[in-house]
Amino acid sequence: MLNLRPSPIAGTWYESDPEKLAARVDEYLNAVQLPDILGNIVAVIAPHAGHIYSGAVAAYAFAACRALSPDLVAILSPYHNSSPYSLITTKHQAYATPLGNVEVDRAALLDLQLNLEHPISAIANDREHSLEIELPFLQRVLKNEFKLLPIMMHSQEPETAKRLGRALAQTLGNKRALIVASTDLSHFYEQQTAKILDSEMLKRFESFDPESIFEAEHTSKGFACGHAAVASTLWAARELGADKVQILKYATSGDVTGDHSSVVGYGAGVITQRIK
Repeated sequence: MLNLRPSPIAGTWYESDPEKLAARVDEYLNAVQLPDILGNIVAVIAPHAGHIYSGAVAAYAFAACRALSPDLVAILSPYHNSSPYSLITTKHQAYATPLGNVEVDRAALLDLQLNLEHPISAIANDREHSLEIELPFLQRVLKNEFKLLPIMMHSQEPETAKRLGRALAQTLGNKRALIVASTDLSHFYEQQTAKILDSEMLKRFESFDPESIFEAEHTSKGFACGHAAVASTLWAARELGADKVQILKYATSGDVTGDHSSVVGYGAGVITQRIK
Protein backbone atom coordinates (compact mmCIF):
# COMPACT_ATOMS: atom_id res chain seq x y z
CA MET A 1 0.00 0.00 0.00
CA LEU A 2 1.36 3.39 -1.03
CA ASN A 3 1.44 6.28 1.41
CA LEU A 4 -0.93 8.59 -0.48
CA ARG A 5 -1.15 12.35 -0.50
CA PRO A 6 -4.92 12.87 -0.30
CA SER A 7 -6.38 15.48 -2.62
CA PRO A 8 -7.45 18.65 -0.81
CA ILE A 9 -9.11 20.07 -3.95
CA ALA A 10 -11.12 17.24 -5.54
CA GLY A 11 -14.76 18.25 -5.39
CA THR A 12 -13.99 21.96 -5.40
CA TRP A 13 -11.29 22.78 -7.94
CA TYR A 14 -12.32 19.86 -10.13
CA GLU A 15 -14.86 17.02 -10.14
CA SER A 16 -14.55 14.41 -7.38
CA ASP A 17 -16.51 11.75 -9.28
CA PRO A 18 -14.09 9.78 -11.52
CA GLU A 19 -16.50 9.42 -14.45
CA LYS A 20 -17.53 13.08 -14.35
CA LEU A 21 -13.91 14.21 -14.04
CA ALA A 22 -12.78 12.06 -16.97
CA ALA A 23 -15.68 13.32 -19.09
CA ARG A 24 -15.00 16.97 -18.22
CA VAL A 25 -11.27 16.73 -18.95
CA ASP A 26 -11.93 14.86 -22.21
CA GLU A 27 -14.44 17.55 -23.18
CA TYR A 28 -11.77 20.22 -22.79
CA LEU A 29 -9.20 18.13 -24.68
CA ASN A 30 -11.54 17.28 -27.56
CA ALA A 31 -12.43 20.95 -28.09
CA VAL A 32 -8.78 21.88 -28.73
CA GLN A 33 -7.74 22.94 -32.22
CA LEU A 34 -3.96 22.87 -32.15
CA PRO A 35 -1.81 24.89 -34.53
CA ASP A 36 1.12 23.14 -36.18
CA ILE A 37 3.79 22.29 -33.63
CA LEU A 38 7.21 22.03 -35.22
CA GLY A 39 9.66 20.04 -33.14
CA ASN A 40 9.75 17.50 -30.35
CA ILE A 41 8.00 18.57 -27.14
CA VAL A 42 10.36 18.82 -24.18
CA ALA A 43 8.06 20.75 -21.83
CA VAL A 44 4.69 22.47 -21.61
CA ILE A 45 3.35 25.53 -19.81
CA ALA A 46 -0.15 25.22 -18.33
CA PRO A 47 -2.40 27.29 -16.04
CA HIS A 48 -3.58 26.02 -12.67
CA ALA A 49 -6.91 27.58 -11.71
CA GLY A 50 -9.98 25.46 -11.11
CA HIS A 51 -10.82 23.46 -14.22
CA ILE A 52 -14.01 25.45 -14.83
CA TYR A 53 -11.91 28.59 -15.24
CA SER A 54 -8.65 27.49 -16.87
CA GLY A 55 -9.31 23.94 -18.03
CA ALA A 56 -10.08 24.95 -21.61
CA VAL A 57 -6.71 26.71 -21.83
CA ALA A 58 -4.74 24.02 -20.01
CA ALA A 59 -6.15 21.48 -22.45
CA TYR A 60 -4.10 23.05 -25.25
CA ALA A 61 -0.84 22.26 -23.47
CA PHE A 62 -1.85 18.70 -22.69
CA ALA A 63 -3.55 17.90 -26.00
CA ALA A 64 -0.18 18.61 -27.61
CA CYS A 65 1.22 15.70 -25.56
CA ARG A 66 -1.16 13.01 -26.85
CA ALA A 67 1.57 11.22 -28.82
CA LEU A 68 4.08 11.27 -25.97
CA SER A 69 4.84 8.39 -23.62
CA PRO A 70 7.17 9.74 -20.92
CA ASP A 71 8.19 7.48 -18.07
CA LEU A 72 8.66 10.51 -15.83
CA VAL A 73 6.80 13.84 -15.62
CA ALA A 74 8.41 16.65 -13.65
CA ILE A 75 5.95 19.33 -12.55
CA LEU A 76 7.33 22.67 -11.38
CA SER A 77 4.76 24.84 -9.67
CA PRO A 78 4.67 27.79 -7.29
CA TYR A 79 3.93 27.22 -3.60
CA HIS A 80 1.22 29.69 -2.62
CA ASN A 81 1.26 29.12 1.14
CA SER A 82 3.68 30.29 3.79
CA SER A 83 6.71 28.08 4.34
CA PRO A 84 10.25 28.32 5.72
CA TYR A 85 11.45 26.22 2.76
CA SER A 86 12.38 27.54 -0.67
CA LEU A 87 12.00 24.30 -2.67
CA ILE A 88 9.40 21.76 -1.58
CA THR A 89 8.35 18.26 -2.54
CA THR A 90 6.00 15.72 -1.02
CA LYS A 91 6.78 13.20 1.70
CA HIS A 92 4.14 10.88 0.27
CA GLN A 93 4.79 8.02 -2.14
CA ALA A 94 1.99 8.99 -4.52
CA TYR A 95 -0.60 11.66 -5.31
CA ALA A 96 -4.22 10.51 -5.16
CA THR A 97 -6.75 11.89 -7.63
CA PRO A 98 -10.23 10.56 -8.47
CA LEU A 99 -8.68 9.03 -11.61
CA GLY A 100 -6.16 6.97 -9.64
CA ASN A 101 -2.79 7.32 -7.99
CA VAL A 102 0.34 8.84 -9.52
CA GLU A 103 3.46 7.41 -7.94
CA VAL A 104 6.33 9.70 -7.03
CA ASP A 105 9.72 8.71 -8.43
CA ARG A 106 11.79 8.76 -5.25
CA ALA A 107 14.96 7.78 -7.12
CA ALA A 108 14.59 10.74 -9.48
CA LEU A 109 14.01 13.07 -6.53
CA LEU A 110 17.16 11.76 -4.85
CA ASP A 111 19.13 12.22 -8.06
CA LEU A 112 17.82 15.76 -8.43
CA GLN A 113 18.88 16.57 -4.89
CA LEU A 114 22.35 15.16 -5.55
CA ASN A 115 22.65 17.41 -8.62
CA LEU A 116 21.39 20.50 -6.78
CA GLU A 117 23.33 22.50 -4.21
CA HIS A 118 20.11 23.63 -2.59
CA PRO A 119 17.87 21.64 -0.22
CA ILE A 120 14.55 20.25 -1.38
CA SER A 121 12.33 19.90 1.69
CA ALA A 122 9.73 17.13 1.83
CA ILE A 123 6.44 17.89 3.58
CA ALA A 124 3.28 15.88 4.19
CA ASN A 125 -0.33 16.81 3.43
CA ASP A 126 0.43 20.03 1.59
CA ARG A 127 -2.61 21.90 0.30
CA GLU A 128 -0.99 23.30 -2.83
CA HIS A 129 -3.37 23.23 -5.80
CA SER A 130 -1.07 24.39 -8.59
CA LEU A 131 0.77 21.08 -8.94
CA GLU A 132 -2.11 18.66 -8.37
CA ILE A 133 -4.50 20.45 -10.73
CA GLU A 134 -2.41 19.30 -13.74
CA LEU A 135 -2.57 15.59 -12.86
CA PRO A 136 -6.04 14.69 -14.24
CA PHE A 137 -5.03 16.09 -17.64
CA LEU A 138 -1.86 14.00 -17.63
CA GLN A 139 -3.83 10.94 -16.52
CA ARG A 140 -6.22 11.30 -19.46
CA VAL A 141 -3.65 12.19 -22.12
CA LEU A 142 -0.77 9.84 -21.33
CA LYS A 143 -1.75 6.25 -22.05
CA ASN A 144 1.30 4.72 -20.38
CA GLU A 145 1.96 4.64 -16.66
CA PHE A 146 4.27 7.42 -15.61
CA LYS A 147 5.92 8.50 -12.39
CA LEU A 148 5.99 12.01 -10.97
CA LEU A 149 8.78 14.35 -9.93
CA PRO A 150 6.93 17.10 -8.01
CA ILE A 151 8.68 20.37 -7.12
CA MET A 152 6.91 23.33 -5.56
CA MET A 153 8.85 26.60 -5.62
CA HIS A 154 8.34 28.94 -2.69
CA SER A 155 11.51 30.82 -3.63
CA GLN A 156 11.12 33.21 -6.56
CA GLU A 157 14.82 34.04 -6.80
CA PRO A 158 16.44 33.83 -10.26
CA GLU A 159 19.54 32.03 -9.00
CA THR A 160 17.49 29.33 -7.29
CA ALA A 161 15.42 28.85 -10.44
CA LYS A 162 18.54 28.62 -12.61
CA ARG A 163 20.19 26.06 -10.34
CA LEU A 164 17.02 23.99 -10.20
CA GLY A 165 16.64 24.07 -13.98
CA ARG A 166 20.17 22.96 -14.64
CA ALA A 167 20.02 20.23 -12.01
CA LEU A 168 16.70 19.03 -13.42
CA ALA A 169 18.24 18.75 -16.88
CA GLN A 170 20.97 16.54 -15.44
CA THR A 171 18.38 14.33 -13.78
CA LEU A 172 16.17 14.02 -16.88
CA GLY A 173 18.92 13.84 -19.48
CA ASN A 174 18.88 10.07 -19.90
CA LYS A 175 15.15 9.54 -19.33
CA ARG A 176 11.97 9.69 -21.40
CA ALA A 177 10.62 12.71 -19.59
CA LEU A 178 8.27 15.67 -19.85
CA ILE A 179 8.40 18.90 -17.83
CA VAL A 180 5.25 20.81 -16.91
CA ALA A 181 5.55 24.42 -15.78
CA SER A 182 2.45 25.42 -13.85
CA THR A 183 1.54 29.11 -13.82
CA ASP A 184 -1.30 31.57 -14.12
CA LEU A 185 -0.70 35.10 -15.41
CA SER A 186 -1.90 38.45 -14.02
CA HIS A 187 -4.43 38.49 -11.20
CA PHE A 188 -7.44 40.75 -10.62
CA TYR A 189 -6.90 43.49 -13.20
CA GLU A 190 -9.72 44.53 -15.48
CA GLN A 191 -9.76 42.67 -18.80
CA GLN A 192 -8.00 45.15 -21.06
CA THR A 193 -5.21 45.84 -18.58
CA ALA A 194 -4.81 42.11 -17.99
CA LYS A 195 -4.44 41.48 -21.71
CA ILE A 196 -1.64 44.06 -21.95
CA LEU A 197 0.22 42.63 -18.96
CA ASP A 198 -0.29 39.03 -20.06
CA SER A 199 0.75 39.71 -23.63
CA GLU A 200 4.04 41.09 -22.38
CA MET A 201 4.68 38.12 -20.10
CA LEU A 202 3.82 35.64 -22.84
CA LYS A 203 6.29 37.44 -25.12
CA ARG A 204 8.94 36.92 -22.44
CA PHE A 205 8.10 33.21 -22.36
CA GLU A 206 8.38 33.00 -26.15
CA SER A 207 11.71 34.84 -26.13
CA PHE A 208 13.24 31.81 -24.38
CA ASP A 209 15.06 34.24 -22.12
CA PRO A 210 14.47 33.25 -18.48
CA GLU A 211 16.10 36.41 -17.14
CA SER A 212 13.60 38.55 -19.05
CA ILE A 213 10.74 36.84 -17.22
CA PHE A 214 12.10 38.05 -13.88
CA GLU A 215 12.69 41.52 -15.35
CA ALA A 216 9.04 41.76 -16.42
CA GLU A 217 7.85 40.63 -12.99
CA HIS A 218 10.15 42.97 -11.06
CA THR A 219 9.27 46.02 -13.19
CA SER A 220 5.50 45.27 -13.23
CA LYS A 221 5.44 44.90 -17.03
CA GLY A 222 3.82 41.47 -16.70
CA PHE A 223 2.97 39.01 -13.98
CA ALA A 224 2.87 35.24 -13.50
CA CYS A 225 2.55 33.59 -10.10
CA GLY A 226 4.66 30.72 -11.43
CA HIS A 227 7.21 32.88 -13.22
CA ALA A 228 10.09 31.17 -11.42
CA ALA A 229 8.69 27.74 -12.38
CA VAL A 230 8.53 28.80 -16.04
CA ALA A 231 12.03 30.29 -15.93
CA SER A 232 13.42 27.16 -14.30
CA THR A 233 11.69 25.03 -16.92
CA LEU A 234 13.25 27.13 -19.69
CA TRP A 235 16.71 26.69 -18.19
CA ALA A 236 16.15 22.92 -17.97
CA ALA A 237 14.66 22.67 -21.46
CA ARG A 238 17.55 24.62 -22.98
CA GLU A 239 20.03 22.18 -21.43
CA LEU A 240 17.96 19.33 -22.85
CA GLY A 241 18.18 20.76 -26.38
CA ALA A 242 14.97 22.77 -26.69
CA ASP A 243 15.13 25.97 -28.71
CA LYS A 244 11.58 27.31 -29.10
CA VAL A 245 8.57 28.32 -27.00
CA GLN A 246 5.22 28.43 -28.78
CA ILE A 247 2.15 29.90 -27.08
CA LEU A 248 -0.91 27.89 -28.06
CA LYS A 249 -3.80 29.58 -26.25
CA TYR A 250 -4.63 32.58 -24.07
CA ALA A 251 -7.82 33.52 -22.24
CA THR A 252 -8.95 35.04 -18.96
CA SER A 253 -11.41 34.05 -16.28
CA GLY A 254 -13.59 36.82 -17.63
CA ASP A 255 -13.99 34.91 -20.87
CA VAL A 256 -15.65 32.17 -18.81
CA THR A 257 -17.61 34.17 -16.23
CA GLY A 258 -18.47 37.22 -18.31
CA ASP A 259 -17.18 39.47 -15.52
CA HIS A 260 -14.36 41.52 -17.03
CA SER A 261 -13.88 43.87 -14.07
CA SER A 262 -11.37 41.63 -12.27
CA VAL A 263 -9.86 38.69 -14.12
CA VAL A 264 -7.04 36.15 -13.98
CA GLY A 265 -5.02 35.43 -17.10
CA TYR A 266 -4.23 31.95 -18.42
CA GLY A 267 -1.76 30.85 -21.07
CA ALA A 268 -0.75 27.48 -22.51
CA GLY A 269 2.37 26.70 -24.49
CA VAL A 270 4.87 24.11 -25.61
CA ILE A 271 8.66 24.14 -25.45
CA THR A 272 10.17 22.22 -28.34
CA GLN A 273 13.41 20.98 -29.84
CA ARG A 274 13.85 21.44 -33.57
CA ILE A 275 13.76 18.19 -35.54
CA LYS A 276 17.10 17.82 -37.32
